[in-house]
Amino acid sequence: MSHQKLKGRKIAILATDGFELVELIEPRKALHSAEATTHVISPNNTMKAGEIKGWNMTDWGPSVKVDKTLSDAKASDYDALMLPGGVMNPDKLRMDKEAVAWVKEFVDAGKPIAAICHGPWTLIETGMVSGREMTSWPSLQTDLRNAGAIWKDDKVVVDRGLITSRKPDDIPAFSQRMIQVFEDKIRSEPLERAS
Repeated sequence: MSHQKLKGRKIAILATDGFELVELIEPRKALHSAEATTHVISPNNTMKAGEIKGWNMTDWGPSVKVDKTLSDAKASDYDALMLPGGVMNPDKLRMDKEAVAWVKEFVDAGKPIAAICHGPWTLIETGMVSGREMTSWPSLQTDLRNAGAIWKDDKVVVDRGLITSRKPDDIPAFSQRMIQVFEDKIRSEPLERAS
């Protein structure tokens, strides 16, 4: 991956307790290597001491620092959104009206969104998946199809600025396509925005 592809760009990572650790950490490293600025955003009611707890495959893992609470973060300040998976994380987010409304702001603004594993669960609640080609953890395929998505069993599926992937094994391909699509989709956008 070449450096500086996303220099000066801000990417939001929306997550709460129970996110799959590698699905936040590894794509975030890739975004940083492309010189993007990332902020972990989380609902106010889920944090303890400004952190959210990760899930590491079969048990609780390390916590990650939260940069901003949902109520303090404006979707308009970000160029793109990344949604890590883990079963608990998106299940909590999709039941949080404020989180769903915040994600919908990205959808309505046409900003690129990347979601891996169970991450697309939150997208279903925005009403944006109908007619979109997507992938996910296999157990979500019925949910996505019922919401009108065209589910595919591929490492990465890209459809109109929406990047989806299936599982941790797909992270290298997911990260590469995410950076490429984020760069292509936001290249013409102005850099001026509030910090």
